[in-house]
Amino acid sequence: MAALLDLPHRGRFVLLCLLWVALWEAGAGQMRYSVPEEIEKGSFVGSVAKDLGLEPLALAERGARIVSRGRTHLFALNPRNGSLVTAGRIDREELCAQSARCLVSFNILLEDKLSIYSVEVEIKDINDNAPRFGVEEVELKISETTTPGFRIPLKSAHDADVGENTLQKYEINSNDHFSLDVRSGVDGNKYPELVLGRALDREEEAVHYLVLKALDGGDPIRSGTSRIRVTVLDVNDNAPVFTQPEYRVSVPENTPVGTRILTVTATDADEGYNAQVTYFLEKNPEETSEVFELKSASGEITITKSLDYEDAKFHEIDIEAQDGPGLLTRMKVIVTVLDVNDNVPEFYMTSATSSVPEDSPPGTIIALFNVHDRDSGQNAFITCSLPENLPFKLERSVDNYHRLVTTRVLDREQFSSYNITVTAKDGGSPSLSTNAYILLQVTDINDNPPTFPHTSYSTYIPENNPRGASIFSVMACDPDSNDNAHVTYSLAEDTLQSAPLSSYISINADTGVLYALRSFDYEQFRELQLWVTAQDGGNPPLSTNVSVSVFVLDQNDNTPEILYPALPTDGSTGVELAPRSAEPGYLVTKVVAVDRDSGQNAWLSYRLLKASEPGLFAVGLHTGEVRTARALLDRDALKQSLLVAVQDHGQPPLSATVTLTVAVADSIPDVLTDLGSLKPSVDPDNSGLTLYLVVAVAAVSCVFLAFVIVLLALRLRHWHTSRLLQASGSGLAGVPASQFVGVDGVRAFLQTYSHEVSLTADSRGSHVIFPQPNYADTLISQDSCEKKDFLSEDKEETFSQQAPPNTDWRFSQAQRPGTSGSQNGDETGTWPNNQFDTEMLQAMILASASEAADGSSTLGGGAGTMGLSARYGPQFTLQHVPDYRQNVYIPGSNATLTNAAGKRDGKAPAGGNGNKKKSGKKEKK
Repeated sequence: MAALLDLPHRGRFVLLCLLWVALWEAGAGQMRYSVPEEIEKGSFVGSVAKDLGLEPLALAERGARIVSRGRTHLFALNPRNGSLVTAGRIDREELCAQSARCLVSFNILLEDKLSIYSVEVEIKDINDNAPRFGVEEVELKISETTTPGFRIPLKSAHDADVGENTLQKYEINSNDHFSLDVRSGVDGNKYPELVLGRALDREEEAVHYLVLKALDGGDPIRSGTSRIRVTVLDVNDNAPVFTQPEYRVSVPENTPVGTRILTVTATDADEGYNAQVTYFLEKNPEETSEVFELKSASGEITITKSLDYEDAKFHEIDIEAQDGPGLLTRMKVIVTVLDVNDNVPEFYMTSATSSVPEDSPPGTIIALFNVHDRDSGQNAFITCSLPENLPFKLERSVDNYHRLVTTRVLDREQFSSYNITVTAKDGGSPSLSTNAYILLQVTDINDNPPTFPHTSYSTYIPENNPRGASIFSVMACDPDSNDNAHVTYSLAEDTLQSAPLSSYISINADTGVLYALRSFDYEQFRELQLWVTAQDGGNPPLSTNVSVSVFVLDQNDNTPEILYPALPTDGSTGVELAPRSAEPGYLVTKVVAVDRDSGQNAWLSYRLLKASEPGLFAVGLHTGEVRTARALLDRDALKQSLLVAVQDHGQPPLSATVTLTVAVADSIPDVLTDLGSLKPSVDPDNSGLTLYLVVAVAAVSCVFLAFVIVLLALRLRHWHTSRLLQASGSGLAGVPASQFVGVDGVRAFLQTYSHEVSLTADSRGSHVIFPQPNYADTLISQDSCEKKDFLSEDKEETFSQQAPPNTDWRFSQAQRPGTSGSQNGDETGTWPNNQFDTEMLQAMILASASEAADGSSTLGGGAGTMGLSARYGPQFTLQHVPDYRQNVYIPGSNATLTNAAGKRDGKAPAGGNGNKKKSGKKEKK
């Protein structure tokens, strides 16, 4: 110290600063302040910001706050100046009772870094409590024989204050017999005694009234009084005496109520009534008198209220022993409470978070808490633990503070929340423990894209679906939550048949339901390939694609389409030929139809709905072949009308019908003669036009009839000459010439001119054809060939000649469908190539009929050939007439209409002879 004084003034200052810094660093973790009790709220205690080395405003910015163990906050932080101030009334006696020093400890927490600082505040006592006596009035009895100097202990006063403010002295009012003496005990308390200064004389004064006053040392001085009534008795000069000057006993805090803990004993040297001792508890303001009970006769002390080491570690009991006349002796009993492990650790959660992002790094602080045990010693030693297999750990800090931190990155999709159980266990025997539960929610981040249950989807939709119909539903799942799991659906851009895919199909962005925007047609396309994108609502969003194949299913929405027989474009009625010689099973024709549908919807079946002659014809169920069901009879009508239905196998089935007209005839003349009987259908739209045509035909016929009459008159002369020539050349002079006039004249007329009026059965107009004469016929005479047709020059340019059929569409005779095929037919045979040839054929048929009637023939040809050998060859029959129908192609099949031709043609030779016989009979008729 002398060396320090010898240093210069500046050097001493530097050393003092260094010493101050060292002392400050040594006590940096602990801040101590003092404050008197009962000061106003908000009074300054100390500058925390200054002691922490911080600016006053920085203390509030760092989130400084006071934490304590469940006790009412006595102090607060002033955020403006960073000082510690009182938060309310502070009563030292309530906090620390009679303790010499009253210390209040708490912690200051800085939220930003979760730093803890200890603070200790000493509560200074002030003189706010006056001394108080347990009783307001005391009665004393003193024998008159008591010698002066006798001391009588008086009731002491109690002052809750400590130090100079506690009880300091006693005073008694002045009197002639008594004086006051104050004796200090071993515990430092002052005990007043009343001293007899002069002998008493009961007869002079039986009762003495005194006032005892207790004074403390405070400023101002406070006092308390007690009235003393002294009654003078006779001859009891011995007071009770305890066996011990002070009793001490130790009791565990868990001792049951009613347990006897001690028995005090006092004796009196007097005899009789003066020696009867009774015991009393001295009443005081503390709760000690309520915890224990003293039996006045025996001196036994029992427990009346449970002991608690944490509330009071020891109890002082003042016991008085009084004899019969009233002399008493006072003694103190000190009861020490022993601690047992009866308190579980207590948690005080300082700071805790309820949620943490799943991408938080390891070491993230979840909670900060304090654990305290009210027991002492080993019973208050606490250890904290966590369950295993949790991604958390505990880090111990000062003053039993612990941090709960993460040990690894969390995954919300694996565990969305943690119910963390923290166990605090003390060191008692047996040990006690308590649990604290921290519920931690792991908040989601968008780290998972939506996923579909399947890699691809296939669905089916029938065609002709209504617009807006639901096709299919896809659903993607996102294990994230909230917006990150909100999935929206969309279609990838694509085209179908040069149109955007979005014009065919749409998708509900929220539900993933696919809708058809138009009605699909299986015949246009059969499959749609599209990609559905599922995207979540995260930031940034994640997406996944899945392939969806939509297959269009066929429905029966197309009626069968009949390819053959096709409706003629000129409005005429197609006619099929069936010879009367046809046997049962003869193939007349074949109905050919197709269906644009597929599968079962395209399977076609044929059936005969209506026939003019039931049972005559039958239709193949699957082939559509029209065959004779029985042999044709003479009574069967020439024209047979058949209504054939073609039906598919869809649900419901669709059908189409076609009407077939079958001409039953053995020969072409029968066909040509009776075809005119096919009456046209009545059509209101065509009735007017048909009327005009009928009138025109009638006019032309009249002109033609007049022309024939004139022509016949001109030919009469020629007929007479030719009759004479025939009679001389052929030996037929006996035959009348009238039998040949008509034949020769008609033959000459047919060689020069022919016309036809054709009235179709179902056309909008009829037509008149004047074909050019054909001079290639061998039946025309040389003279007729030299004559000029008077109509050929005028009509050649006005009316066009009918064109022959297109040979490119002809089948061979063996390949043609219908009844015109023949096994022995000539492939080169042709149908008459124009209408004029047809008229020539009709003329030759008429000539043959005349020859048969006369028994001779001049037209040439063998019997049964009907005179047709000159033009078509010696083997010509009706079956040699080629088929005029066009080729019919069946889509999707290699079959042709000639499959049954061989069966039908194989019967032709047998029917040829029959044709000749039947023709002869008909000609005779």
